[in-house]
This record gives sequence, C-alpha cells and structure tokens, in this order.
Amino acid sequence: MPGFAGSLPLWPALVPPALYLMAMAARYLRRRPTVVSGSWDMGLLAVSLAGLTLVGPLELLQPAGIRGPWRLALPLVLYALVVCLAVLASRPRLVVSNVTLDQLRPIVAQIAATIDPTARWAGETVALPGRQVQVHLDGRGSMRSVSLVAVGSRTSPEGWTEFTRRVRAAVRRVRVRPSPWAAVFAGLATVFLAVAVGLAWRGL
Repeated sequence: MPGFAGSLPLWPALVPPALYLMAMAARYLRRRPTVVSGSWDMGLLAVSLAGLTLVGPLELLQPAGIRGPWRLALPLVLYALVVCLAVLASRPRLVVSNVTLDQLRPIVAQIAATIDPTARWAGETVALPGRQVQVHLDGRGSMRSVSLVAVGSRTSPEGWTEFTRRVRAAVRRVRVRPSPWAAVFAGLATVFLAVAVGLAWRGL
C-alpha cells in the first residue's frame, strides 16, 4: 500500500507517540511523583518518535535505489546513532514528574545537607564540594516537572549516584495531587490513536 512519502504507511508511526502520551498521562495521574533518569526519558521519547522520523525526514534522505530490508535498516541505524550520541553528550539528569519546584527544593536541601554538611546554594543550584557534585534544579512551572541536572566541569559518578539514590527514596514518600496535565496527555493520545485507526482503515 502506498503511504506517506510514497512507500511507508503512516498509521503505525502514530501508535508509539500515542503510547508515550498515555504513559505521560499515567505519570501525572499518580499520587506520588515519578522519577526517571534523563537518559531513559530521552530514550523513550526518541523511541516514540522513531516511526514519524522514519516516514518523514529520514525517508526523504534515503537513496531511491534501495529496496528490501535495507530501506528500513539504514535509517533506523542512523537514527539510533544520533540518539545514542545525544544521550552520551547530555549532562547527567534526573526528571521528577508531577511535583513543583517548591515541593522538591526542601527535599533536595535536606539530602544535600545530610550527605555533605558543607553544601551551599546559589539560586537554584546546590554545590556539594565534598561529593564533587553540583546540581541545578530546573523547574517547568505549570508542567509540574523538575529536572535535577548535574552541572560543573567535573561530576563524581559516585557522588551523583548517591545523590540520585537518596532523591528517589525521598520522593517515594511524597504525596501529590493528580495533575490536570494528565487529561491533556490522555486527550492527545486519543487523537493520535483515532487518526491511526482512520489511516489504517483507509490503508494509508
């Protein structure tokens, strides 16, 4: 069946984004914040968008003479390499969903003071000299999501691991309200699935 860009159907590419949006809706429906490492967060988003990228930009870059399995394998390998490079180049990060900066900051402050009594704050960045870790709290306002990003030229892997382990344990004890963003993500997921079913019915 002819599809988007003349070869690949579009409807299967809409299913992974819909599933990703459903997972996001589930995060914001929970009464406890969800903690995900930055690499997993980026990886899951990349996987959800792989199909749309394959039938879109990467489809346009493929040589016209390639047929068979290689027509899919080559762009997928290229996409995977780009995603891996992006993950490796990014700073260590922890994403906490369905929590505000005001709720998370006292928790981080307590953890920082516990593992390093010399911890000091500058704005929304806390430095732990004894652990060779600096962490910036990047809040996203109405999204009720906070990223804990390791900053500085040198970050101790051991110090970062201990810090994130304590954050995960502390966040599990926090109670929050379901966020209105859950309905937004669920609605978008429904739209994606409805369009996918419609395109599949028409054979596109």
